[in-house]
Amino acid sequence: MKTWTLVAAAGLVAAAVSAPARRWYLTWGATTDEIAEELPGDDLLPDADLVSTRAVTIAAPPSAVWPWLIQMGSGRGGAYTYDWIENLFGLNMHSADEIVPELQHLAVGDELPLGKDAPPMRVETCDENRTLIFRSVDGLWVWAFVLRPVAGGTRLISRNRVMPPAAGFVGTFIYNAVMAPGSLVMERRMLIGIKMRAERLGRTAETEGPSALTAEGLSS
Repeated sequence: MKTWTLVAAAGLVAAAVSAPARRWYLTWGATTDEIAEELPGDDLLPDADLVSTRAVTIAAPPSAVWPWLIQMGSGRGGAYTYDWIENLFGLNMHSADEIVPELQHLAVGDELPLGKDAPPMRVETCDENRTLIFRSVDGLWVWAFVLRPVAGGTRLISRNRVMPPAAGFVGTFIYNAVMAPGSLVMERRMLIGIKMRAERLGRTAETEGPSALTAEGLSS
């Protein structure tokens, strides 16, 4: 039994680090052009060991997507993913299902906590309806969100650039075999969560008029 368990575990690890698997979990939803393209924030960590580019098309304008992005965070609007998993790590995530007016003010230099032991994320770029970029204060993680208008809505691109904190071959291998695939589970849920919320807000704007996407409309 133990031998078969070890063989099965080795097989799973080998599959996780294989080229096809890596391409799938690091580029879910993204086009070939988006994967290859240089995006805002790439220059903040040019030599990252791990780069992921994931994306989703949202049937709503960027102005319906942006409010959900800027209220994200621990103790804020959450991450629209699996809160119970996030909170196993003490992240205090509670995903909001509505726009919270007091969380709609974010500026360059603001720092958002990421649990008790992890370095906070600092806002590096906050270009309304276009680009939101965070960088961990230790400089090992850059997370960029890029919004692009497309026919029928918005293309939301999420790019992560990471330097694993554990140096050396073993640390990098463990990160690639466990953390990188796991990040797809959470980020896919996050992107879909933003998509669902933004499309609902977009439908509200169609019904109530453009003012539903203004600061007054969001707070009503």
